[in-house]
Amino acid sequence: MSSYDPAALECLAAIVEEGGFERAAQRLNVTQSAVSQRLRVLEAQVGSVLIVRSRPLRPTPAGQLLLKHTKQLRLLRAGLERDLQELAPSAPAGTREDERIAIAINADSIATWAMGALHALVQQRLPLEIIVDDQDFTQEWLRSGQVLGCVTTLRQALRGCKMVPLGAMRYVAVAATGYAQQHLPQGLSAHNFRAVSFLSFNRKDDMAAEFVARAFGLRRVALNQLFVPGSEAQMRAVAAGWAVGVVPELLARGPVADGSMVDLAPGRSLPIALYWHCWNLESALLDALSAALTGAAAQALVAAA
Repeated sequence: MSSYDPAALECLAAIVEEGGFERAAQRLNVTQSAVSQRLRVLEAQVGSVLIVRSRPLRPTPAGQLLLKHTKQLRLLRAGLERDLQELAPSAPAGTREDERIAIAINADSIATWAMGALHALVQQRLPLEIIVDDQDFTQEWLRSGQVLGCVTTLRQALRGCKMVPLGAMRYVAVAATGYAQQHLPQGLSAHNFRAVSFLSFNRKDDMAAEFVARAFGLRRVALNQLFVPGSEAQMRAVAAGWAVGVVPELLARGPVADGSMVDLAPGRSLPIALYWHCWNLESALLDALSAALTGAAAQALVAAA
């Protein structure tokens, strides 16, 4: 088996992670021509094209394999750095850009339970990078080799990966009290949901439509939508009376309790099951990361049906 130059592998990773040759060169502190040359040498060694020159740039299947290999090398280096730090706590912990440990987590988990799960590891100087995406799409980051783990709604494990159920996050429909009194004085129903607007994260987000469909036994639901990316931003938009929000019950609990928001469909919620997927590798650092996330999820989420 060929031995690949670590600098060339990190060059490939930088191109994919930064989204282009120019930014990769800036990160690596080399010229853009040097980046292109390193990639050409690596492609010649592999005997295959590694990057599709599209917008955005994306790795080919061979590029994905090498990208995953590069991430594994980073994981090994980060684990070694962590072990050495435990043996010599006074030694400086020099985190390089190419040592970052990347995971993909959905925005609602970041806004509720996941940050607390990661706190202790960050305090131990884990060089963490969190990539935020819709929970239905975080697995694509794992599939492409750009992250070593993800929180997703998808249950099927990818080849070479393992899956752990986390539990279910409950979503409820809420509105600011004034907005609800003006537009939905009797609450949300199958007959009046078209009279109001709903917040969505982006055009990939179908949470609100799924809530309405399941709550009222409807097949197809078309909503008037406002797009507001970010869980906290959506809560602020709800509080400001912009629209109805289908949000995690964990975020809505306080405002509903203090009367600033109204649960528009009491007793009805949409449980979304979440799963942790990660590479199936022997790594104390990866095990610690998995244990932290699964432990925190067990405390915050409900049992999946």
